[in-house]
Order: sequence, then C-alpha cells, then structure tokens
Amino acid sequence: MKKPTLFGLGLCLLAWNAWAQTEVRLAVHKSFSLPKETIARFEQANDAKVVLIKAGSSNEMLNKLILSKANPIADAVYGLDNANIGKASQNGILSPHQPRSVKTVAGLPGALAVNYAYVTLNYDKKWFEQKGLPLPKSLQDLTKPEYKDLLVVPNPATSSPGLGFLMANIAGMGEGNAFKWWADMRKNGVKVTKSWSDAYYTDFSQNGGSRPLIVSYATSPAAEVHFSKGKYTTPPTGNLFLNGGVFRQIEGSAVLKGAKQPELAVKLVSFLQSKEVQQAVPSEMWVYPAVPGTALPQVFDFAKIPEKHDTPGTAQMTRKQKSWVNRWTRTVLK
Repeated sequence: MKKPTLFGLGLCLLAWNAWAQTEVRLAVHKSFSLPKETIARFEQANDAKVVLIKAGSSNEMLNKLILSKANPIADAVYGLDNANIGKASQNGILSPHQPRSVKTVAGLPGALAVNYAYVTLNYDKKWFEQKGLPLPKSLQDLTKPEYKDLLVVPNPATSSPGLGFLMANIAGMGEGNAFKWWADMRKNGVKVTKSWSDAYYTDFSQNGGSRPLIVSYATSPAAEVHFSKGKYTTPPTGNLFLNGGVFRQIEGSAVLKGAKQPELAVKLVSFLQSKEVQQAVPSEMWVYPAVPGTALPQVFDFAKIPEKHDTPGTAQMTRKQKSWVNRWTRTVLK
C-alpha cells in the first residue's frame, strides 16, 4: 500500500510543480522561431513557463501592444526594429528599466539588439537566364518597359521588409525622387501584397508565381539552399544590391511597461542575447546574430553582406514614417 501511495503522491507533486510554474509572456512577430529545447533550458533554469504570443507582423504586433498598454498582453516583446522602435517609445509601451545589453554589432534605442538583416531585392536566376534579359543595374532601370510587371513588393504599411525597402528608397534617392520612382513603378506594373510571405511564396517566380523580382532579404538565397534538402548546391536566387534599395533592419527585445512578471521579463530579454540563442538565430530566422563573434552556419556563405546600405536614422524614421507611408499609399495604391 505504501508504494502506490508514495507513487501517487509523487505524481501529484510533479503536477503541482508544473502548475505552479510562473508564466512569463513574450510577444513575438510571426517569423519568430527558436528550438523548443532552447526555450526549455530557460524555463528549467528559472522555474518558469515561457508563453509565446504571436501577434502578426512586426507592425501589427506593435499596434496590438499600443492598444493593450493599459493591460499589457505580454511581459516582454521580441521583434521591434529600428523602423518602429521610436513609435513604441513614443506610445510609452516600453519599461524604463531595461537590462544591460552586451556588446552588439548594432544598437537599438530602448531595447536590446538580438539580430540584424538586410532587406534588398532578390531575383530568380533561371527566369532571367531563360528570358535573356539583363539584370537591372539601378532602381531606375525597373521603370523601363522591358521590366514591366516583374516586381512584387510587400506593403510598407503592413510589412516590415516592405517598410524597410521604402526607408532605403528615401534615404538613397531623396524623398522627392523616391516617390517619383514609385509613381513610375505603379505605371510599370509593380504588384503589392499584404505580407512578405504572400509575395515570396505566391507571386515570386521561384515559387511558381509570375514575378522574378521581389523585395526580400540578403539571406534568402542561403535559405533556398538550406530548405531544398540537397536539391540545390548553389542558390537559385540572387541579391541585387542597388543604390537606394538596401536597408539594414535591426531587431530587438524589451521589457514592456506594466509587465506582470518584470524580473522574469528582464531575464528573458537578456537570454535572447545569450550565446545559445545567438547561435540558433541564423538558421532559425535567417538573420545575423547581433552579438559579434557568433559562429554562422556554413550555408551563410551564400548570404552576401552588401558593401553599403541606405538606412535613415531612427529619429528621422520615427518623425517622418507615418507621413511617408501615407504618401506611398496615395502614390501607389489610390
């Protein structure tokens, strides 16, 4: 009788411990990915349960956090970037007490940088080879008749890479010239989608669509090799690093103001800069780790880093972004 009784008591204690674990909530965008065992190690080390709250794209997530700031839906957030972190600060959703950052390649005001990437144009190598059409050498080339109906872009009002591309256009060409270019691109058949995934997996010719040019990431060719599971030994897509067409996106994590578990939130935000997480970031989210010295997977040899990028300062993007996006919408969609 004693053994079954003790066994049953042990099960009850295990169940109680699992139930009693403190939950710490992390709001993330839909591209967030880390190995389950990595998150589990944080949970075990801190006797906590990490609850991931997927809140759409980066901009959608930010809007949800702003709308719920009186009763925050999370304790911390991952996925704010240098294009929208200013809006987060303006709306008072970030705690004034953030953990200290380790040394990173690039910083993010009010948050801890976790990773960075380059938004740029990708092209379908096979399509251009078969058509015998030379690759465009400038963004202006894309307004020519021979490039009509070839480009698909995610909407900057709903997509972070779409927004980054618009920011690069303005920084590289100047505001007036950038919107003139977009007006010309509207006439030349540019297609706009709500999200990057819609553009990449539906409209990009590499995936069966009709558009051989797309706004994507400089790491996308490496991802194509990785996910082909041996089909490709070299990327079927390439990068076009054109003036005014490359944006450096820096993503980070921060404790939210009004967090129910502020101490655990601080630990979780810091954990995203840990060696374990930084090593997982490249092959999980196809971005570069923010902490220097982190080893990259060999497939990242196909992820070329541009020599230059056109990225406005965070303060300028915060001040002008709303008017720029509204002007883009009037120019391209209305």
